[in-house]
Amino acid sequence: MTAIPLGVPRRLVEFTIDGQEARVPEGATILDACRAAGKDVPTLCQGDTLTPKNACRVCVVEVEGSRTLVPACSRKAEPGMEVHTGTERARHSRKIVLELLASSVDLSTTPRAADWIKEYEAKPDRFGPDAARLDEEPKIDNELYVRDYDKCILCYKCVDACGDQWQNTFAISVAGRGFDARIAVEHDAPLTDSACVYCGNCIEVCPTGALSFKSEFDMRAAGTWDESQQTETTTVCAYCGVGCNLTLHVQDNEIVKVTSPHDNPVTHGNLCIKGRFGYQHVQHRD
Repeated sequence: MTAIPLGVPRRLVEFTIDGQEARVPEGATILDACRAAGKDVPTLCQGDTLTPKNACRVCVVEVEGSRTLVPACSRKAEPGMEVHTGTERARHSRKIVLELLASSVDLSTTPRAADWIKEYEAKPDRFGPDAARLDEEPKIDNELYVRDYDKCILCYKCVDACGDQWQNTFAISVAGRGFDARIAVEHDAPLTDSACVYCGNCIEVCPTGALSFKSEFDMRAAGTWDESQQTETTTVCAYCGVGCNLTLHVQDNEIVKVTSPHDNPVTHGNLCIKGRFGYQHVQHRD
């Protein structure tokens, strides 16, 4: 039996996952329960600081009595619900989604994507070399971060983080329709001519590396980026008195990027331009 503590006590909902009893606080999702029970349900568009968008559909599970597969990231647990995470129907659906995504965009920097493709025996190559959705060069128009839309799966997490869920800058949105849809600023102008305040919160939530630090992009291009050699140290930003937490990613004694803990009650993963990009003075050496 699985119980998930989520802070303020709430009524517990009892149901089953793959035949095992589970108890979660009212309002918790099926994905919350699956993760607490150690079930490896893949997901790409789900973010722990954002409202689920149900965009990628990799996390679908089967619920008895439901006509269709349901997205575990947004479906709330209900009393008596019987959830099955590894049925042939659910696994086949995930396989097809992974094939469609991997054939149309570059998932090479998406955490665990290669493992999932192998686990579900997905074959993206069967759609041929012309399946690429955009096939365009990365947009490098500033010194802070890079936009590589060949890696974008249109999960809308960056739009939500820039919009009413966090930053309220509304610098980016979805432009175009169908195969021409992409994330863009107004009139598809350079980022430097947009309303972007360079907080980098869009990078924080991007699941595929379509948005990345310029430092990371350059190191990957040079073949020197190595996460296995990086250390992470969480500290407090010294620029002002808000108390934002910073996680410094260090490789070869150099800070290569800055993130923020999503469970921090002050920032919830969000930072301003100073906190996320203003670290160069730390490694200024004469």
